[in-house]
Amino acid sequence: MFIQNNLRVPYLLGSLSNQKYIRVYRWNPHLNKKPWFTIYPISLDYCGPMVLDALIQVKDTQDSTLAFRRSCREGICGSCAMNINGVNSLACLKSLKTSTKFITIYPLPHMYIIKDLIPDLSNFYSQYRLIKPWLINYNPQKNEFLQSKTDRLELDGLYECILCACCSASCPSYWWNHDKYLGPAILLQAYRWIVDSRDSSTQYRLDFLNHKMRLFRCHTIMNCSKACPKSLNPGKAIASIKYNIVKKL
Repeated sequence: MFIQNNLRVPYLLGSLSNQKYIRVYRWNPHLNKKPWFTIYPISLDYCGPMVLDALIQVKDTQDSTLAFRRSCREGICGSCAMNINGVNSLACLKSLKTSTKFITIYPLPHMYIIKDLIPDLSNFYSQYRLIKPWLINYNPQKNEFLQSKTDRLELDGLYECILCACCSASCPSYWWNHDKYLGPAILLQAYRWIVDSRDSSTQYRLDFLNHKMRLFRCHTIMNCSKACPKSLNPGKAIASIKYNIVKKL
């Protein structure tokens, strides 16, 4: 039995050698109390291999009040982004098989929290809309816009971004200037449209980004590239935007 707040909740027992403990950050805006941690035992004998599997098992069998986002469970949607053992990652891609018995889980750092492991991404998506993440082409005569294989290769390493916000939440510049600095995820997406050969608004996009806060608040710390669960390189994309702006001056 697992005991929490005088509630006795059953969970599946397995061998002690295959038991883990997940230490989860908790906060509820409707409770007049400071954030706290709850420790849940997990048996690997009865749980899937990923951290998300453990969280789902906890919610199903131990504590239905635990709140977190999840959807595809395949590393595609980015919903389950959180800080796991000090690293921003996707819970569906993070293995439970670690060398330690305890796995500590926080929400994405330096973001407003809605509840428990759910960050408020309203500002993040508002910034995404600012860069106009769609194809802009002023030639109404064409029904389709073809690309050469070479031009299409320019988008590799850019279009795969799933907007999980792991990189932005790992960036110190974004921590302190999230209301002005667009952050690595949004700038990576912006560069994806800048280099698209079918887009005819490249200069407009560069002019919008040529700003001391929107773009040049980046100090090339490169936390973003280390944190990306899809192994993309937002730091390189940001450097390329800066280069294109300087080249066109």
